[in-house]
Amino acid sequence: MIHADSVKQRVQTRLVILSVVLMAGKFLAFFLTGSVGILTDAMESIVNVTAGAITLYSLRVAARPKDDGHPFGHGKVELISASIEGLMILTAGILIIIEGIRRLFEPQMPGRLDIGIAVIAAAGLANWLAGWYSIRMGRKYDSIALVAGGRHLQSDTYSTIGLVAGLLLLYFTRIPWIDSALALIFGALIGVTGIKILHKTIDGLMDKADPEVLKLIAQTVERHRQNDWIDVHNLKTLRYGSMIYVDCDLTLPWYYNIAQGHEACDALKQTLQRAFDGRLQVLIHSDACGEKHCSHCQVSTCTYRRFPFEAIQPITLPELTKSDEVRTAEGEES
Repeated sequence: MIHADSVKQRVQTRLVILSVVLMAGKFLAFFLTGSVGILTDAMESIVNVTAGAITLYSLRVAARPKDDGHPFGHGKVELISASIEGLMILTAGILIIIEGIRRLFEPQMPGRLDIGIAVIAAAGLANWLAGWYSIRMGRKYDSIALVAGGRHLQSDTYSTIGLVAGLLLLYFTRIPWIDSALALIFGALIGVTGIKILHKTIDGLMDKADPEVLKLIAQTVERHRQNDWIDVHNLKTLRYGSMIYVDCDLTLPWYYNIAQGHEACDALKQTLQRAFDGRLQVLIHSDACGEKHCSHCQVSTCTYRRFPFEAIQPITLPELTKSDEVRTAEGEES
């Protein structure tokens, strides 16, 4: 995990440096052309630099080891960083829309558009490649902050495409309102991207269960199921940065001693950790089986069986996450 954290910090450092260079290039293009549209793109770059710096700080905080005050680590700070970035993206989209509306009523013709178009187009391409790199590394090392940063950079590229298209049409047709119309469209797209990022980070801050993580856990348990894993239920997950914490109940034969129970729980723990490349911490509570489990218990050597084996009970996602309270209520109803 130390290696993954250091890689994420190096990636973000490179992105911050690139964002500063691109911002300088866009402001240079503005001073050369006097284009308000280019100024809008340059101002949005300030958001990129600020958000990138916040992300870099959050990654360094998230890499700190656990302590007495933070027993699960500092990974939640990545969600806070992504939330701030989502707000910045949404704000940038709104500002672009406002600027587009203003320019509809105050059209103006900038000069030296050929130079400005070339600079902005090159910056847009660099932003898109940087965003692709950030998203790729974020998914590889499971960093929501890097993924959010990458989407921010790529959303900036979309606005740049609209700006370049508008400037080209303006250059050839001399119709100022075309640039404003494109700014309105791409400003709305940027705002939608910010809303999506905020939605995802709010889910994380509220500890909403990740369906992909739960699905992989269910598939892993079912695929590597051992005969004495009679039932797995009451599973809950928490995500802190790149780490995932799992709490579940494992039903074992009631006559197991402490050593046998520990061995079975440890086998389940290692199975899950292998599936998540060590990014998962597991706490398992063992339950004793009862007569109701005999019909689907695969322990053929059990001398206490009350009912014959009928069929294996599949470990499905609904059964895996079902709480003891719900199971008890369902048992009373039946």
